[in-house]
Amino acid sequence: MQALVLTDKKQFELQSLPTPTPGPDEVLIAVRACGICGSDVHGMDGSTGRRRPPIVMGHEAAGVIAGLGANVTGWRAGDRVTFDSTISCGHCPHCRRGEVNLCDHRRVLGVSCEEYRQAGAFADYVVVPARILYRLPDALSFEEAALIEPFTIAFHAVRRHPVRLNDSALIIGCGMIGLALLQTTRLAGFGRIVAVDTASDRLRQAKELGADDIVNSAEGDVLATLLRLTEGRGFDHVFEAVGIAPTVDLAVRAARKGGAVTLVGNVTPSVPMPLQLVVTRELSLAGSCASAGEYPACLDLMARGALSAKPLLSAVAPLREGASWFDRLYQREPGLLKVILAPDAQPA
Repeated sequence: MQALVLTDKKQFELQSLPTPTPGPDEVLIAVRACGICGSDVHGMDGSTGRRRPPIVMGHEAAGVIAGLGANVTGWRAGDRVTFDSTISCGHCPHCRRGEVNLCDHRRVLGVSCEEYRQAGAFADYVVVPARILYRLPDALSFEEAALIEPFTIAFHAVRRHPVRLNDSALIIGCGMIGLALLQTTRLAGFGRIVAVDTASDRLRQAKELGADDIVNSAEGDVLATLLRLTEGRGFDHVFEAVGIAPTVDLAVRAARKGGAVTLVGNVTPSVPMPLQLVVTRELSLAGSCASAGEYPACLDLMARGALSAKPLLSAVAPLREGASWFDRLYQREPGLLKVILAPDAQPA
């Protein structure tokens, strides 16, 4: 099979690799679409330590079952499927509690780190456990289904704190997760939703997707602007979808007294924290990692049109052109958000 391999920092090669063989409880998926995640773009330069070459990356994918392990039931060759990016063990204490994102033996497709190496879906084929499969509704294309994972992450983040009807929400960062949060917060019953970013094109997209207000944090005193929008009170809920020191600091300072801050982004491993503000303003601070059971609901919502992936899709390109698309995303090309790589895609 053909696979896009990260061979060194920011270096890719399309290589011919053996087609993987599914184990007894696994399935072989013929990949039809795989999205380039921001974590792949950040990780390819070695800065995160979670994309150590050589590795086939890619965890936002959909395709068709091409082979079944001996113990797999309920599925057949030709079924259209997507799958969780997280491979959980299914039997540790966290898995038994339904906290599959916190599995003691958790692996993520397309990740190579100190603890493990797991081949991903930037390839003709990928093998995954049958227990993490989800059947695609007929109404969903493979390209749309490959964008399910960001919506599951967004909904998981929304569920980390209780929501009262018409609560205000601030979303910091208008990348894929931030724009998915725009849609999911509205569905969850939030009222006024404000989006912050430094990129004017992403802010325009946030406005088109339903943000009530947009704020460019590169212009003027962003905190003063945000406080004016809330009459000095601050926001009921703040979702931080970047993961760097300035945006985490802003998230804490923009929350109202007794408000909630949910940290979703994790570009940098550690950041300073204005601890006194968290304590004296009695903020509820939560981390949000991946998803834990949100796939079926998101698939249904997307199939019914309540969630829309199409506005977030910038391009569909052949796998063989993957290196150039990674570079364009790494350089933060204006207007480029989500790129899908497909083994059978035609040149643009």
